[in-house]
Amino acid sequence: MERSDMKMKVLSTVTVEKTDDFYKVVDQLNRTLKDKGLTFGYALDEKDHSKITMTIYEV
Repeated sequence: MERSDMKMKVLSTVTVEKTDDFYKVVDQLNRTLKDKGLTFGYALDEKDHSKITMTIYEV
């Protein structure tokens, strides 16, 4: 299956305070749980740039 054919289902989102090292948590989750069909992403909260929204996807 090509990557463009993959569908990702949003399982959950959570918004937390922004920290400089948050990317390390997301990276470790992705490395540890990718074989379980889970992917984690994050972005600055659109309304409050002092917060980060993390999303958990099922691939």
